[in-house]
Amino acid sequence: MIISAIAAVSENGIIGHQGDLPWSLPDDMAWFQRHTKGHHVITGRKNYESIPPKYRPLKDRVNLVVSRNNAFEAPGATVVPSIEAALGIARAAGESEVFVIGGGQIYEEAFAKSLVERLYLTRVHSHLKGDTRFPEVAPAEWIELSRLAHPADERHAHAFSFVILERR
Repeated sequence: MIISAIAAVSENGIIGHQGDLPWSLPDDMAWFQRHTKGHHVITGRKNYESIPPKYRPLKDRVNLVVSRNNAFEAPGATVVPSIEAALGIARAAGESEVFVIGGGQIYEEAFAKSLVERLYLTRVHSHLKGDTRFPEVAPAEWIELSRLAHPADERHAHAFSFVILERR
């Protein structure tokens, strides 16, 4: 099973601001859906709660929500105490690729434990204000598999690139 992380990250490492995305990039949302649909996704409680209620749980995916709060409930999702427990559920289900989808603490933990093998990054070519950061990714540890540039346009205020990286 491949353990992947997927995130949109600004040039200055920002992924969120006050519980929301600091941008609106419809083609990035489509990229996220295309890659995660049909797979298990692992999210932290705060990130899960930041998803608008009408989209929770994320459709056509097995939603695994990591929370230390045993009383936390996420109807339609499975609440687990750790990333490792979530990975165990995905592995037992025969998952081919599981996605860590955020937020900041879950990404930090997954990278600190060297769990992530593949990285789907939307590099937002702007410096933005925010309060949630993506972990530093050391370029020497990763091989770039693909990159597709997307210009700013009438639907996207910021230019961005879709980048897929694999751990060396």
